Amino acid sequence: MNSVPAIQSHFIVVVPAAGVGSRMGADRPKQYLTLAGKTLLDRTLHALLAHPRIDKLLVAIDSDDKYWAQSEFCHDRRVSVVEGGSERCYSVLNALRSLEGKIEQQDWVMVHDVVRPLIQLTDLDSLINGLAGCEDGLVLGMPVHDTMKRTDVSGRVVATVNRDLLWHAFTPQIFRLGQLRSALERCLSERVRVTDESSAMEYCGFNPVMLQGSVTNIKITRPDDLQLAERFIKSVQGPKDVTD
Repeated sequence: MNSVPAIQSHFIVVVPAAGVGSRMGADRPKQYLTLAGKTLLDRTLHALLAHPRIDKLLVAIDSDDKYWAQSEFCHDRRVSVVEGGSERCYSVLNALRSLEGKIEQQDWVMVHDVVRPLIQLTDLDSLINGLAGCEDGLVLGMPVHDTMKRTDVSGRVVATVNRDLLWHAFTPQIFRLGQLRSALERCLSERVRVTDESSAMEYCGFNPVMLQGSVTNIKITRPDDLQLAERFIKSVQGPKDVTD
């Protein structure tokens, strides 16, 4: 009888953080905006490192980043910096290449958006525990509940899309190191645009499994998202713990 390989005891998380965040209209990249007294980046790194099975983070930052030195994690031995790229896929790929010879190609590696600072330990538990029967990887997300519309370029509705089996894709997403690296390299060489790691894996024939996560795992992309995230924090910690 074939034995089921044990899930690894510890995990590395790649955190692409080289973006400029132009939609925020701020004077700095959005990962360095403040949420309840801490930068988004520091909140995200703290949330990930709070999990007992995550012991290393690879943060991909821009070569001209002038804010990283102010991070509370810039001298943390659990956190390493790699050079980011002009797009997310380049940042992730640079991080994966830096792992060559350090871990096995079959090891699982997570990728998490730096601007998802409210990732919950329970979601990370679910992701890790869900690997036992899932060889093609896992993607945190949320089933679509709203009515979905498709429009033309002018914004006019042309169709109502069946929402059954549709999901919002979140992060972390988790895949085997070798498979994810090869998938990203193939997509780049064939000039296939990918917006997350799962889309690269899908293009290469893999079928990751969606796993429902917490509704609080929002992505900070616009000013209103900061306000929503702060309300989530207040609901858990109380208003005295939140600073302007």
